[in-house]
Amino acid sequence: MTVALGALVAVLALGGGVLAAGAIAGSGKTIVTVRLWDDRVAAAYKSSFAAFEAENPGISVDVTVIPWSQYWGQLDDDVAGGRADDIFWVNNSYLTDLADGGKLMDIDAALGTRAKNDWDRAVVREFTRDGTLWGVPQLSDAGIGVYYNKAMLAAAGIDPAVLEDVAWSTDPAADTLLPVLQALTRDSRGKAVTDPEFDRSTVVQYGYNAGNDLQAILLPTIGSNGGAFDTDGVFTFAEELAAQAIGYQVDLINTHKVAPPAVGNTDPDSARDAFVEGRLALFQSGLYNLPYVFDGAEFEWGAASMPAGPAGRVSVTNGIVAAGNAHTAHPEATTAVLKWLGSAEGNHFVGASGAAVPGVVAAQQAYFDFWGAKDVDVKKFFEVLANDAPTVTPPTSVNFGEVEAAYSPILDQVFSAELPLGSGLQQAQDAANAALAGE
Repeated sequence: MTVALGALVAVLALGGGVLAAGAIAGSGKTIVTVRLWDDRVAAAYKSSFAAFEAENPGISVDVTVIPWSQYWGQLDDDVAGGRADDIFWVNNSYLTDLADGGKLMDIDAALGTRAKNDWDRAVVREFTRDGTLWGVPQLSDAGIGVYYNKAMLAAAGIDPAVLEDVAWSTDPAADTLLPVLQALTRDSRGKAVTDPEFDRSTVVQYGYNAGNDLQAILLPTIGSNGGAFDTDGVFTFAEELAAQAIGYQVDLINTHKVAPPAVGNTDPDSARDAFVEGRLALFQSGLYNLPYVFDGAEFEWGAASMPAGPAGRVSVTNGIVAAGNAHTAHPEATTAVLKWLGSAEGNHFVGASGAAVPGVVAAQQAYFDFWGAKDVDVKKFFEVLANDAPTVTPPTSVNFGEVEAAYSPILDQVFSAELPLGSGLQQAQDAANAALAGE
């Protein structure tokens, strides 16, 4: 399957570009290929690269979109087989193997050490390993917030301002989030889950998107309880504080029934779709889903802060870089494209399209201008990171693809209550650490 997908790269290229070597000879241009997983950013890239090509007539840039669900497996295969694109997106969970394996261009050497002064410091920090920067910042996800359906809150008699004060806790007396979620979970007759006449078999509206979503749910909840998903390169999510946080989310699904069942909802996009389709009142996520919410929701919605936990609000923040293939056949042209992607002019198109927060600081205002013109306030996603607020770090282990494939199905069973919390988390953690060790 991966071989077939690799063969279809040319078909997936935006703008009808062809990746074959014959195209280079026929056009007299050097073709630089760029791979990513986000079709909205890819559309912005198409405009950006049109401007680049106008200034650099000897270089043509082809953009390929490979869906997230296939991206990392395909990239692993293509890097190993020498078929990887000249430039490809990398997140921090997959950085270690690629950087340590000599697969990425040294950005400090290629663009100079001063180039990073123009880029988002948090993203630069994420992708600096052993003193070397391994990618050009493209996106910053900011922090996690909560999208809410205004009509659903109004029907439950909940002022959106209340969301700024809710907190989750394993202590029922301190848990102010659960009552809100109970009021927002309704059956087909409009009965709330706390109503004695509530019919669990006809739920049409859930309160919240609890689930096995690493970025939007697990990491922020664990961090807000003072726990850690991994510590010093070892997975620790079965330890007490992390287990408490995960257990709270599991109970929202299986005990309190205020979140959709885990079975059949293992794709994080299913929660986004449920919110957009009017089946979910509160959707905890990041700005990476803002364009989908804006385009898809046919109701009035707003954005609030993520719930606090016993340790306060502790969000995850992620960045994405464009990494240069260390074995590109076109190092000079590839470097020129990376330099463009790292410039305010080149990265501006991403922000101006509203697709994502640019990784180039001078290009970020275009993002705020875009959403401000549409009366969308994104400040809650940034407030959670303000004033050196604590954050929780995504895992950055070696062979993370194999690690995630080992633990995630077991974690799915914990969320679906097919495995008990304690033993299930331990089993998932053991599987993660065994995969980490290559066992």
